[in-house]
Amino acid sequence: MNIGIVGLGLIGGSLGLDLLASSPDRNYVWGISRNINTCKQAEAIAAVNIASTDIAEIPDQVIEQTDIVVVCTPIATIVPTIRSLAPKLPANVIFTDVGSVKSAIVKPAAEICQQFGQIFIGSHPMAGTAFQGILAAERNLFQNRPCVVVPDADPVAVAKVRSLWQSVGMNIYECSPEEHDQAVAMISHAPVMISASLIAACGQQRDFKVLQLAQNLASSGFRDTSRVGGGNPELGRLMAEYNQKALLGSLQAYQKSLQQVIALIETEQWQELETFLATTQRDREIYMS
Repeated sequence: MNIGIVGLGLIGGSLGLDLLASSPDRNYVWGISRNINTCKQAEAIAAVNIASTDIAEIPDQVIEQTDIVVVCTPIATIVPTIRSLAPKLPANVIFTDVGSVKSAIVKPAAEICQQFGQIFIGSHPMAGTAFQGILAAERNLFQNRPCVVVPDADPVAVAKVRSLWQSVGMNIYECSPEEHDQAVAMISHAPVMISASLIAACGQQRDFKVLQLAQNLASSGFRDTSRVGGGNPELGRLMAEYNQKALLGSLQAYQKSLQQVIALIETEQWQELETFLATTQRDREIYMS
């Protein structure tokens, strides 16, 4: 396949690495980045065959043979990126994305592509690390990780996008944009806000000696529960901005559950609290399998 990757960060770079390493004779990967140094680094580590800051600098014959363009930019720029690139690419090109929300992206992106005889299939590969940028790209990042692909009226295009992500080791799940957004609000977006709130709550300790002691004692428990709250602030804001309704629903459900725990502790219902914790201990395994 001839694949374009727009946005050569952790996800875009890792995708290119896997595509070229697994099938260098079958796949050709071109890339676009805003930063010329990123383009040079992507070429140097073999994440792309060729990269540029301007699609006009990618050879015409490469553009004309493009099968799929994967937009790996931040959520807010996915649709504008497609709007900018669609007129410069041939008809029948399939666009997909890696955005962690789908309702705000799928419909407008599909409408743009339709104007140029192209197709948009929304996707969300759920993989990553705490690091960013092309130099954070790594092989096998997607191996055995889940990826959502949004169904479309064109089954051939859906099959090609499924095949792309399967070729780098991902497990595919199909669902509507709304179902996707509700699910990721529960297991991805709400945890970011809850984790960040935990960090902020610790920072409200006014006794400096106690605060310093807590910082010195913080170990695996705090590290695990605070990890996602210490992630990329821009990404966290965009999750909230573009998945507001579903995120609020998840946070309100968490607030209700937390109030239940507070009430059990206030009223010294220790056995009931243990039962609650036993239930959550059991239920956690459902999400870890």
